[in-house]
Amino acid sequence: MGLSGDILFEYFYWARRTIKVAINGLRIEGCGGKVINWNGLRVSGVLATSRSIGDEYLKPYVITDPEVKILSRTKLDEFLILGSDGLWDVISNEMACQVARRCLEGRIRRSSGAGYTRTMEAAAVLVELAMARGSCDNISVVVVDLSRNQTQTAAYSC
Repeated sequence: MGLSGDILFEYFYWARRTIKVAINGLRIEGCGGKVINWNGLRVSGVLATSRSIGDEYLKPYVITDPEVKILSRTKLDEFLILGSDGLWDVISNEMACQVARRCLEGRIRRSSGAGYTRTMEAAAVLVELAMARGSCDNISVVVVDLSRNQTQTAAYSC
């Protein structure tokens, strides 16, 4: 998915990962690279993430080791949004959570969404909202409904 972020929504709690200058910036600069603020923080002024599978020309500054965090689920966990930078460049964490929650509750419906599950609807609405807000990057969104008896996942991309 390229640069991706995730949000685990538990009432008004959210967390999103991007370049962390304090940690990854020091690592990148320690390897001889630079973190440049060019329309957002970017490795060598190019890549807006410090971890990537491709982008060989930015090695050793960009590493392939994933950042993994294990969290214990609680009954308050409602949903998880995984999105590429095409989403997060134009949609705030708060807005994404509001839209996903309304879709999962059935309060937002797309007219062309016949046969879609609510998770499919949430992912599609977030992609369409990012496009409407002028996102210039690829947009991929996965929504996982954590609050139902049966976990539902849906992905939508453009």
